Amino acid sequence: MSNTRLMLVRHGESRATIEKFFGGPRSCTGLTDTGRRQAEALRDRLMAGRDFQATALYSSKHSRAVETAQLIAPALGSLSLRTDSGWGEHDPGPDVDGMPYEDFVALYGVPRWDGDPHDVVFPGGETVSMFHERVMETLRNTVRENLGGNVVVVCHAGVIDAVLRNTLHMHQTGKFELHSNNTSLTELLHVQGTKWRLVRFNDSAHLAEQFDIHLRTQGG
Repeated sequence: MSNTRLMLVRHGESRATIEKFFGGPRSCTGLTDTGRRQAEALRDRLMAGRDFQATALYSSKHSRAVETAQLIAPALGSLSLRTDSGWGEHDPGPDVDGMPYEDFVALYGVPRWDGDPHDVVFPGGETVSMFHERVMETLRNTVRENLGGNVVVVCHAGVIDAVLRNTLHMHQTGKFELHSNNTSLTELLHVQGTKWRLVRFNDSAHLAEQFDIHLRTQGG
C-alpha cells in the first residue's frame, strides 16, 4: 500500500489577529486584504504543480481557513472542498470566543501554553490535551478516508503544532516552540502505523518572493 501524504497549510492573515480578539469558530471574520494576497501567492505557486499533486482538499470550518482554501482551490484541479470542524483551532469556548485579548488578560491573566496540558487555559473551552486529542482523531479519520492519497488541509498554527508534537512523539507543551507563517506549507508522510516522516516545515517561500516584507509569526 502506498503512503499517504499530508500537506498542512496555515490560513492567511486573519482579521482576528489584526483586530486582537479570540477568533474561534463562532466569531471568526475571515481574512484581511493581506491574508487574501498571501493565499493568492500560494495559489500561484501551487499552480506550477511542482509542490504537491493533491487528491483531496480539506479545511476547518473557521472562515479564515475556508476563505484560504477557496482561494487556493483553482491550483488543485477540480477537487471539492470538504470542511471539518475537527481541523479547527484550539476552541476558547463560548464565553471567550470573540473576546478582545486585552479583556481576557484583564479577567484571567496572560494565557500560558507551556504548563500541564490538562490545565484550564480558557474557562469553558478546550484544554490543550482535549484540543490535541480532537486534532489527532481528525487526522486518523482523514488518513483512513484517503489512504495512499495526497491530502491538503487548510488549518491553523495551533493545529500544525499539535500534529507535529504528536506525530513526531514530542512534548505536548513546553520545552520548545513551533511557529508557522501564514499560508506556509508543512508536509508529512505517513509511513506506517503511528510512524510519520516530516518532509518540510513552515515553507513560505512564495511570500518571500512576492512580498518585500519581514515575515513574522502571528497567532491563531
